[in-house]
Amino acid sequence: MDITVQQISDAVLAGTAIDRPAALSLLTADQQDLWQAADALRRHFMGDHFDLCSIINAKSGNCTENCRFCAQSARHHTGITTYQVIAEDEAMHQALDNDHFGVHRLSLVTSGHHLSADTLAALTRLYRQMTGATSMLFCASAGFLDQHTADTLYAAGVRRYHCNLEASQNYFPEVCTTHTWEEKVQTLRLAQETGMSLCSGGILGMGETMADRIDMAFELRDLGVKSIPINILTPIAGTPLAELVPLSTEEVLTTVALFRFINPDAVIRMAGGRQQLGDDQYRCFAAGANGAIVGNYLTTTGAGIADDLHRLAAMGFTFERPAL
Repeated sequence: MDITVQQISDAVLAGTAIDRPAALSLLTADQQDLWQAADALRRHFMGDHFDLCSIINAKSGNCTENCRFCAQSARHHTGITTYQVIAEDEAMHQALDNDHFGVHRLSLVTSGHHLSADTLAALTRLYRQMTGATSMLFCASAGFLDQHTADTLYAAGVRRYHCNLEASQNYFPEVCTTHTWEEKVQTLRLAQETGMSLCSGGILGMGETMADRIDMAFELRDLGVKSIPINILTPIAGTPLAELVPLSTEEVLTTVALFRFINPDAVIRMAGGRQQLGDDQYRCFAAGANGAIVGNYLTTTGAGIADDLHRLAAMGFTFERPAL
């Protein structure tokens, strides 16, 4: 194994937090060595437990924001289905299906800057119904929070809040200009202060550099995020990023490994876009990742849950549910 990878890996195993120069130095190391070392870090800090979560698209489209990657923005013409709030029977069907497959956590995800009073009330009803009918833990991804919304979601059973940074602070203005990176951080901190754990990550392949990705990984560490979804840009017709060339598998694997070195005790969760890698997506789980969003995503289709569970079990992962 490359001496730099070995030295840095040994330091992380001993409890030393990696710094930015060390992370950047790993880019010149043998990448196979880097991926293997990240997998060893995952086993040391996180064991073989695999973290399963799923999402329900609870409010679709008509978003006021201009995120350049997103099919849900009203500023882009992508032809997606739009609705204000998912029908309760459809949401419960999806929740029960996820519960049947042993999914650990489920999130209702809404488009838009923030929740209206009516949408918040509808989500509150859904969370209470799902809590009574399933054995899962619940998360929310509902835009920017104020204290009332955070308190209401918490009272309805939400124990984790998701708000992606999407990109590093430096690169974020290239991704969105209708809100700021700082607003996202404010929402994460408010959720944390309300008693929720945090889920936040970003999207790879929006034109950012590897150094930008490393910066985001450090920003997430500084915020204390322990669930980090890594999305791979799916270029969607009608969005400003539609013509970007998808990343290579190797670049994704290296990014995943770097996130593990920087955040050794977090769940590194493969999320939207992993289906673009085909069977190679499972190599991410031998390069530091130990979680995934399973089932379908917001506006793209994911792998079947049963297939994911079969492939991951063959890699030695286990799926016991956490205590409620």
